[in-house]
Amino acid sequence: MAKKKKANRPLRWIIALTVIFCAAAVGSMVLTKTLSDQRTARLEAAREEVAAINEQRDQEYSAALADFEAQQQAANGGNLAWPDHKMEGYDLLDLTHYPLESPTTVSVTRQEIMNKGLLLVNQWHSRPEDFSEEEIQKVGNYTKWAIQVTDGSVRLFPVAIDAYVRALNDAKALGYENYMIQEGYRTWDEQNELYQAALARYQERYSGDALIARALRDVNYPGTSEYNTGLAFNVRLYKKGDTEVNNAVFNESDEGIWLCENAWKYGLVFRFQRTDWPLKGSTDKSYKTGVSSKLRCFRYVGEGNAAIMHAMDWCLEEYIEYLIQHPHIALFEDGVLKYEVVRQAVDDSLSSFEVDVTGKRAETSIYLDNMGGVVSVFSY
Repeated sequence: MAKKKKANRPLRWIIALTVIFCAAAVGSMVLTKTLSDQRTARLEAAREEVAAINEQRDQEYSAALADFEAQQQAANGGNLAWPDHKMEGYDLLDLTHYPLESPTTVSVTRQEIMNKGLLLVNQWHSRPEDFSEEEIQKVGNYTKWAIQVTDGSVRLFPVAIDAYVRALNDAKALGYENYMIQEGYRTWDEQNELYQAALARYQERYSGDALIARALRDVNYPGTSEYNTGLAFNVRLYKKGDTEVNNAVFNESDEGIWLCENAWKYGLVFRFQRTDWPLKGSTDKSYKTGVSSKLRCFRYVGEGNAAIMHAMDWCLEEYIEYLIQHPHIALFEDGVLKYEVVRQAVDDSLSSFEVDVTGKRAETSIYLDNMGGVVSVFSY
C-alpha cells in the first residue's frame, strides 16, 4: 500500500501543477481582458475629449471667420490694415507705406504696355524714341464705318477706338448719335508740317526764340503733341444736311455735354480743361498741360485712371505727378473699393520689366507712363 501511495504522488503533483497553470492562464486572460477594457475605455475617453476640444475649436474658428468676414464686408474690398475710408462719395487713400496684398510678379515688355493709355506726352515730354505706330488702325475700317469720321485717314490705337465705341453705344441709347471724330493720330512728319507752317506764318514779325515761342502757341513741336500718341482725338457734332446740328456749339449741346460728363466712365478724359471749358465749373489746367487753346480733345487713359482723375479733378500731368510722390493708392466710391494703383520706377533703357501685381482677385491693367514708371491698375 505504501508503494502505491508513493506511485500516485507524481500524478497528484502533475494534476496540481496543471490546475495551477490553468488557473494562472485563466487569471492572465482575465487580467489581460481587464487591462484591455481599461485601455479601451481610456482611449474612448481620450477620443471623446479630443472630439470635444476639436468641436470647441471649430466653433471658435467659425465664430472668428464670421467676425472676420463681417469686418471684411465692412471694409468693402479693402484691407483691414489700411486707413479708414469714407462711406460716402469718393475717397482716395494714400497707401504708400502699405505693401501689396499677396504680391506676385509678371514680366512685361515696353512695347506691350507703351500704348495702352497712360503715356504722357506734352511740350516738356516727347513721346519715346522707340514709339511704334504699328498697331494704329484706321477708325472707319476698324469699326466697319459704324461711327462717323471726317475721312478714312483718321487713325487711333484700338484701345481708344473701343472705348469711344462703348461710349457712343450708350449715348445712342439715349438718342445722342451725331458725334464725329474730326481728327486723330498725327505722324511725326504731319506734326512737323504743321509746326513749320506756324513758323512760316510768324517769321515776318518774330525771329529766333520769340518766333519759336509764338509758333508753339499754335502747334506743338513734332513728337510732343497729344495727337502724336494715337490715343487722342477731336470730336464735333455732324449730321448730313442738318445745319442746326452741324453749327451747334459742341459743349453747349445736350450731346456734347453728355459726352463731356460721361467720357471718364469709358476710360476717356477731356484732355485740355480750361476755366468753364468744356463745362461750366471746369477748372483751369492749362498751367499743367501747357495748352491754352479750347480744343475738343478727348484722350484714352484707361477706366481706372480716368475714374481717379475724374474723382480728384486731375489732368493727366497732375495724376502722374501724384503717383510719383504716392506710388500706392486706392479709390473707394461710397465705401466700396473700386481701384488700387501701384507705380513702380523702372529703367527706361530696358526693353522688359518685372512688375509686382496683387494676388487678390482683380482685373489688372499695366501702363508705361513715359516718366520712368510702370503703373499697374487693379480693378475690383
